[in-house]
Amino acid sequence: MKKILLVEDDSRVSAFIIKGLQEEGYEVTLAMDGRQGFDYVKSHSFDVLILDIMVPELNGIELCRLIREEGVSSPILFLTALGSAENVVTGLDAGADDYLSKPFKFIELLARIRTLLRRSGAGIMEDKPANVYRFSDLELNDDAKSVSRNGLKLNLTSTEYRLLLMLLKNPNRVLSRVDILEEVWGIDFDMGTNVVDVYINYLRKKMEKNGGERLIKTVIGMGYVLKVGE
Repeated sequence: MKKILLVEDDSRVSAFIIKGLQEEGYEVTLAMDGRQGFDYVKSHSFDVLILDIMVPELNGIELCRLIREEGVSSPILFLTALGSAENVVTGLDAGADDYLSKPFKFIELLARIRTLLRRSGAGIMEDKPANVYRFSDLELNDDAKSVSRNGLKLNLTSTEYRLLLMLLKNPNRVLSRVDILEEVWGIDFDMGTNVVDVYINYLRKKMEKNGGERLIKTVIGMGYVLKVGE
């Protein structure tokens, strides 16, 4: 049974979501404020985190940042009544994987959750042959959703993972920021955000933590490329 943490202070909204998710076979834990939600994340394991942005103690953006600083890689979905591009970008920059604007249809929430579970590997079939991508000393197993460099495991968030997978599927090809936004975040236009650059830096730090050549190269004015050498 997949476990979901819901951080939502509106009792009517939370009751609606919990009832629907439980009927779909999910186990749901409710936190009424951000601080309680953070305590749950530190003491329990969840397959998906659903965070309302406007909650007491710690708002959803602050909570998301703390969760990522803790090294938790579970997919995060924001529920927000603030659906402007600026608020969406703020949420993505904080480490969220997806967002859903209020009011929403429950069927849409379910679809988003299923997509996040597939991306994170929580719903993959165990009997399929391994889908493995290798580049230099980097290896990604897309069935096991595992990444290693020079034999050492890399702990990536689901967004970092999707970004690296895109690069591995397109080695030696320059990918623009718009290409990456569309593939990784599902945004098909330039929102004026530096979220791509931020996540490239996150990925580089994890890939280069134990040394080794920089594999993700910047092509000034054009984007990024996965390649060996200059």
